[in-house]
Amino acid sequence: MRSKLAILALVLFLVPALVFAQSGNIQGKVTDKTTGEGIAGANVMIEGTTLGAATDADGNFVIDDVPVGNIRIIVSVIGYAKVDRVVTVATGRTVKVNFQLERETLELGALEVLASRATRTTPVAYTNVEKIDIEINLGSRDMPMVLNTTPSVYATEQGGGAGDARVSVRGFNQRNVAVMINGVPVNDMENGWVYWSNWDGVADATSSIQLQRGLSAVNLAAPSIGGTMNILTDPAALKAGGRFKQEFGSGGFLKSTLSYASGLINDKFAVSGTVVRKTGKGVIDKCWTDAWAYYLGLSYQATKNNRFELFALGAPQRHGQMRYAQNIAAYDHEYAKEVFSDEVLAIDNDANGTPDVFDSFSEAGRTYNENWNTVSKDYKGKQYFYMYGDKEVDRYDPKFLNERENYYHKPQVNLNWYLTLNEKMRLSTVAYFSGGSGGGSGTYGDMLWDYSGPSRKVDFDATIAMNQDTLNRKGKLKPEGESVGYLRNSYNRQWTIGAISKLNYDLSDALKVQLGIDWRTAEIEHGREVRDLLGGDYAVNGKYDKYAAIDSRYYKLNNEFDDDYDDAKVGLGDNIDYHNTNTVDWLGFFGQAEYKTTLFSFYGMGGYSMIKYSLIDHYKKAENWAGFDKTDKGELQINADWISAVQFKGGGLYKLTDNMEAFANFGYVEKVPIFDNIIDDVEIALAPDPTNEKFVSTELGMNFRALAGKFATKMNLYDTRWLDRNLVRAVTTGQGSSGDTDLIFLTGLNQHHQGFELEVAYQPMRLFRLDGAFSYGNWKYTDDADGVYKDIENDTTYQYSYAVKDLMVGDMPQTICSITGSLFPIKGLVIAATLNYYDRFYANWDPASREIGAGGTADRAQNWEVPDYGKIDLHAKYDIPVNFGNVGFQAYLHVFNALDAIYIQDAVDNSQYNAFTADGKAHKADDAEVYIGMPRRINFGLNINF
Repeated sequence: MRSKLAILALVLFLVPALVFAQSGNIQGKVTDKTTGEGIAGANVMIEGTTLGAATDADGNFVIDDVPVGNIRIIVSVIGYAKVDRVVTVATGRTVKVNFQLERETLELGALEVLASRATRTTPVAYTNVEKIDIEINLGSRDMPMVLNTTPSVYATEQGGGAGDARVSVRGFNQRNVAVMINGVPVNDMENGWVYWSNWDGVADATSSIQLQRGLSAVNLAAPSIGGTMNILTDPAALKAGGRFKQEFGSGGFLKSTLSYASGLINDKFAVSGTVVRKTGKGVIDKCWTDAWAYYLGLSYQATKNNRFELFALGAPQRHGQMRYAQNIAAYDHEYAKEVFSDEVLAIDNDANGTPDVFDSFSEAGRTYNENWNTVSKDYKGKQYFYMYGDKEVDRYDPKFLNERENYYHKPQVNLNWYLTLNEKMRLSTVAYFSGGSGGGSGTYGDMLWDYSGPSRKVDFDATIAMNQDTLNRKGKLKPEGESVGYLRNSYNRQWTIGAISKLNYDLSDALKVQLGIDWRTAEIEHGREVRDLLGGDYAVNGKYDKYAAIDSRYYKLNNEFDDDYDDAKVGLGDNIDYHNTNTVDWLGFFGQAEYKTTLFSFYGMGGYSMIKYSLIDHYKKAENWAGFDKTDKGELQINADWISAVQFKGGGLYKLTDNMEAFANFGYVEKVPIFDNIIDDVEIALAPDPTNEKFVSTELGMNFRALAGKFATKMNLYDTRWLDRNLVRAVTTGQGSSGDTDLIFLTGLNQHHQGFELEVAYQPMRLFRLDGAFSYGNWKYTDDADGVYKDIENDTTYQYSYAVKDLMVGDMPQTICSITGSLFPIKGLVIAATLNYYDRFYANWDPASREIGAGGTADRAQNWEVPDYGKIDLHAKYDIPVNFGNVGFQAYLHVFNALDAIYIQDAVDNSQYNAFTADGKAHKADDAEVYIGMPRRINFGLNINF
């Protein structure tokens, strides 16, 4: 009996070992057949089982415990043709097998060169976000939101309106982050900002986003200081097919997307297109959206050496906005109790048992928006939008009016030409056009207000009644039928044309050079127009003069070409207040050399650019403004001289081992001042001696892979100095209306940005993958700013100083952590959870608010530090195992802010409008105005491929 038990025990002990011994392992790499680069995120599956893996950032994969025998491996990834191969797995052995995938799209290589995309041998810090990552994580939010899993990146949806997002990188806002679509810069030509509502549907047609942090390897004279966001749209597909995706979400969100590709026709031509329709009532009060988007991609292989591509995209849209941030108490009193000081909460001067701060700011809920109010449905007044064919339209909803609404349509068209001159020389050129019209709405004149909430709202019904009466807000007579308070549009109508051409020459297999030119010119028309008369018959393009009698002198007319009251009468759609036409001319040249061997690579580039600005003020007579030019019509014209800038960048990467590379880069970049810092169209001034901003940056980094491709990490240190940051002050010399106005540039406004960044990917088993990103920054102002202006004619010296030394840079958390865990429980199912944590977040503030007063008095208190916060987003994607011929299905689910955390995502220190001042202190939580993070919301959809 005892011997039988011993045998049984031995069998039980050996069975697992025998079973384990009947398996082996598979490892390998998946690469792009054309470029040789590893493909991240490819699915490597064993047919007939749930075994498989996803490739890491370099294309490596490992599959453990594979049954012995002949098995078929299937490799698939979006944008590439699926491949399979049969291999033999032996007991206890590891089979090595590599796969080269061919693109299902026409070759992207030339476009990637045109767009200055980094590769594994480029010595810069970068992260690629591929199409599959966008589909799993974005959930139809604004495109920058998908970058919140990368280090040193902070994107928010601000007030919650569609397309109102913003993104910052390494402490620099998006004015200093270059954004390019298919190699073409899309930052505003005047001020460098990026308006994401213009590109509302681009994410649905995006094949890849690459974020290069720091000065980047981009050789255009683009504002790539914090980084470069490089977006590539879907190229024309080689295989015919399409897809339809229907999405639903919180706030009545509905989105329908239809895409189709012709496939390659006659081995020369292919076309693909996408149409998007999006509507929603909005999660934030009355932040509705009504949008379309479209995308068209064509490719034509004219000859072996000539290929043409055409890309066209646009997003005509309207959406309600929340433009005004609020005191924290306006959203949630309980949360305010957590962040307000005990001293503030103890102030109860009226002894009603409620802190005075809560009496001042009643609680309206975290979706509160002051930029709308109800209106009687009996009011049938029309609204004007030039964007809709220069015609009058009905308001969005008969039951309410938005004070703030954004509308725009700015299509962009690129024509790319790739010419192979010989085996060593290639020319890549893009000619592009971007133009359109739109703007934003607001109030104008003498409105009546509703003070029943935590902040004032327009009382539309009362204002309509006033405009239809003969008395204004102060009870004084006004002409019958005149609207003294109404809604206006601040419009922007523009066009930009440009061309970028790059000549690539291979001096040898190792040494390659590139020469290029970047030319752009833009014309932008700015103005205001009457949007909604709110019950009146007309308005007047002027302002009340409180010292005049009720006659033609009752108004100070805005337009110097108007002679009297009747000339200044305006109706729906007419110009008011200001009307300017600005031009921006841009010319740049650059050269780059790259030397690459199997062990190391080096690159260096230099660039020179010139920018020129001009302004025509259609409301001002040149004869009234000495020292400036005039147009043929006698209008005031201001012409600035050409301003030049240079940039130099270089770096190197050394391959320490097969699994480790070290890199370093250095750069010096000059940035020309933005339009408003050269020409002041309010004070009517031209900067006589503008100063370029300067950026000096150094970076060291390392890439490392281990555990047979299961673990990969990137880490780097950076040091960036922002010197002579533009802070401009208008100075009026002389006496009275005869005085002249000049712009002076303050010097010494310098910032120092240092930091550490880490990215980690670890997949210990087929079922689970962990991705992490961490960054720690130290960003501060290093010196006070000073400015001196000498008025020689009047023997007067003007001196200005600002106390900013050692104050922290605001508007972005300086500590960022993101962790994503992904599960692959069954074939085709991905479940992911992302935790984002932010700390050392200082509120945004204006250096001009820290002016040093007489006697050296200065406010040197640190700006307010926003409470740290974390939030969790959940995502799921499932390839439904049901097919009808070539028709397949995928389901998506997103839960954003799954735990419904309440937190502050944007903040401004010392609010001009919403600060609680009773405690007599500044730079505290009760003095700030903030946007509270969006509440929990969902997005789900079904994708049908055919």
